[in-house]
Amino acid sequence: MRVEIWGDVVCPWCYIGTARFEKALTGFVHRDQVEVIHRSFELDPARDKTHVEPVHKMLADKFGPQGPGMDRQAATTAAGEGLAYRTDRQVGSTLDAHRLLHLAKAHGLQHQLLNLLFEANFAHARTIFTPDALLGLALAAGLDADEARRVLDDPDAYLNAVRADEREAARLGATGVPFFLIDHRYALSGGRPAEAFAQALHTAWTQRPPTGTARPRGRRPGQ
Repeated sequence: MRVEIWGDVVCPWCYIGTARFEKALTGFVHRDQVEVIHRSFELDPARDKTHVEPVHKMLADKFGPQGPGMDRQAATTAAGEGLAYRTDRQVGSTLDAHRLLHLAKAHGLQHQLLNLLFEANFAHARTIFTPDALLGLALAAGLDADEARRVLDDPDAYLNAVRADEREAARLGATGVPFFLIDHRYALSGGRPAEAFAQALHTAWTQRPPTGTARPRGRRPGQ
């Protein structure tokens, strides 16, 4: 059974939601038969790569005075999940991070790199918006230095894969992230509790169609 997760590495609810999903997956009896794939979704695809700013400024500009408070609320929620969360981090373009995640996927290291990106950004408020920072994280995830550097140096490397993920998200009606698609049929979005993921995994598993049966895409639980 496949689970596809659309998200962005600077999205607080992707950080929290992914941790909740992994908690549910750990307790799922068929977890060894579940393939998890992370898909690209840029929260701000128009952001210039040179435009890096404090997250509290971005939130205030976008949502007004209540913006920074939204991040503090996310920090409280993250703490409840046992996740470190700093509100003094920065925000910038995530396109290069997504391109590297596709390279990592090709080598079976996507999960490792994603977790390192989340940890660097949210737990340590370290930049993930420069080639040097991304290269260091790629190496820590187990990727080859020369290969990762070639991807970072070539703006077209894996760009089509990123755009394909984003087009598929739009086709499925995902206007925000995190967005989870379980077994091609059951979709969940937003900051769901671990129990909701556990129930969705159980439902998708028990209602799998026979081998060879066409699978409708994007159905939400209960539909």
